[in-house]
Amino acid sequence: MGKGLYMGTNSIEFHRRFQSDDDCYEYLSELKWSQAYVCEKCGGSRHCKGKKPFSRRCIKCSYDESPTAHTGFEKCKFSLLVAFHIVFKISTKKKGMSSIELSNEFSLRQKTCWAFKRKIQTVMKSSQTHPLTGIVHVDEFLIGEYEQGVVGRSHNSKKRLVIVALEIIEKGVGRAYAQVIERASAKEFKPFFNAYISQETQVITDEWKGYLPLMKDYKKLEQRPSNKGANFKELHIHIMNIQGWLRGIHHHCDKENLQGYVDEYHFRYNRRSMMGSIFNLTLQKLIFNNVR
Repeated sequence: MGKGLYMGTNSIEFHRRFQSDDDCYEYLSELKWSQAYVCEKCGGSRHCKGKKPFSRRCIKCSYDESPTAHTGFEKCKFSLLVAFHIVFKISTKKKGMSSIELSNEFSLRQKTCWAFKRKIQTVMKSSQTHPLTGIVHVDEFLIGEYEQGVVGRSHNSKKRLVIVALEIIEKGVGRAYAQVIERASAKEFKPFFNAYISQETQVITDEWKGYLPLMKDYKKLEQRPSNKGANFKELHIHIMNIQGWLRGIHHHCDKENLQGYVDEYHFRYNRRSMMGSIFNLTLQKLIFNNVR
């Protein structure tokens, strides 16, 4: 790549690197075709310069392809420079940015920012290829406003229920995953366990009966009294951080979109030790995950 991959989280340095649409088109072009050029239409592997700077034209079928074609940036309603800056803000800022904040900062309609932010959240889903191992604490929690007379795991609550799993490691905590569920039952728990937790893991939950059927597959599953969260201190801190982030940054999130926010939170959380490369990772996912 001409100037090399951009690595870092410093906003001033980012502004210096990406000052125009051309800067972004060049970077996207080199990232998109860094391994090899393959024509989207005919599968050809040879190309020449396209009509516009940084586009590529297939020698075999003459298909002219822009760096943004077939990516999450295709038909974007604002400049590629602004799109890059939004991706940078959402991926590298510890708390991300709400669509309202993005709207104010970039002078765009809130609905336009929301639509693009949803694209970014879509590529922040877990690949489910790295299940949690070792010691894992699991619990559920509710997201939503206070409801008088509704407590605990009530089925009548308007709040959304989320199950979360957190790795406990020697020096603190490791990775974590979470999923929105309808109710606290073994039927709802099992897909989450299968997707995110290795069966060799020592899983520790509270004494809720919904976890009992999972002992058939998770032989090391152990139940302990919660003691109002005292026996799962790290997990409950993690839960409070998620709840505080949603209330403080986004204020409100409907049920249909909650999983996107949960995915966004854990995408950054699980990469907190490698934040310097998270912008490029997010760009690559927007390029290659066919999100439009």
